[in-house]
Amino acid sequence: MNAYLAKTNQVLMLILLVGIIMYFGKPLFMPLSFALLIACILYPFNRWLEKRGVHRVAAIAISIGLIFVFFIGLVILFIKLLAAFTLKWPLLEAKLVLLLDQLSKYFISDLQISSEQQRLWLSNALQKLPEMLLPLLRNILYESSIGLVLIIMIPVFAALMLYYRRMLVRAIYSVFSSISEDTILEIIKETIETYYNFIKGMLVVYFAVGVLNSIGLLILGSPDAIVYGFLVAIMTFIPYVGILIASTLPITVAWITYENPWYPIAVVILFAFVQYIEANIIFPFAVSSRLNVNAMVTLSMILLGGLIWGGAGMILFIPFAAILKLIADHAKEKNVISILFGEDK
Repeated sequence: MNAYLAKTNQVLMLILLVGIIMYFGKPLFMPLSFALLIACILYPFNRWLEKRGVHRVAAIAISIGLIFVFFIGLVILFIKLLAAFTLKWPLLEAKLVLLLDQLSKYFISDLQISSEQQRLWLSNALQKLPEMLLPLLRNILYESSIGLVLIIMIPVFAALMLYYRRMLVRAIYSVFSSISEDTILEIIKETIETYYNFIKGMLVVYFAVGVLNSIGLLILGSPDAIVYGFLVAIMTFIPYVGILIASTLPITVAWITYENPWYPIAVVILFAFVQYIEANIIFPFAVSSRLNVNAMVTLSMILLGGLIWGGAGMILFIPFAAILKLIADHAKEKNVISILFGEDK
């Protein structure tokens, strides 16, 4: 019994230590983790090119280039939607003027606030606006600069991992010399397969969310319902923030298109409902079923990843859990991670 408690304490201390290291090492480990995800996804295609005589550097460049093409396509789609949205700016301006006029009349008639008092409040608010916006703009610029650096560095790290993959495997052999090379190679192969299954699960999630969004927007009569529905679905890759940015366009379009104010409110309710279904039902089961990790662990990893690494952790910690489980499955003795993380059969 004492030996069991001692072993349990060691495991808990190890988990705590790893959590502290990952929290404070976020600036390094987060881009490396994204790079590993991309490298594992591109590895089979990269190896296929090399077997057909393509030089390793050229094969890596082609593989990374495909990732850039995909994201550039998304950016172009978003820019086109913004360009189409700017054509409706006069309607939006007229709506805003009407809304402000209605609010002013409401303040005068119901709250007994005169027009002069409203102008005074507005003048004071405009004077304080620069003081309020300056810290916000500073944070936006700081986060944007970090994001730009990550966009550049993550593909570079992924390319280097693909180029030095044999050296990295030999280093793993050396660190875990007590484990047979066949076992280590099997774990590496299953790790790559785990990342592939994770991406497949994510594609299922995006497709399901896109279909639900599109159906809801079609029922509400929103213009370009399918385009907006799948755009919002794809932007859920960025937890919480992504859907807020992408949903702004269809919500504003609904507000401009219809006189009834319940239409934009209905769009907000639709996206909130689909997001809830995605986060609590579609995502855990679509992803966990492919990773052989139960839904309870998947949800726990989403929360834990959010606490340690924010939005990125909510994505990356799920394949981490699956990799931890497959390592535990290769242990000689059945252990608690293999039992708790697996499905109840």
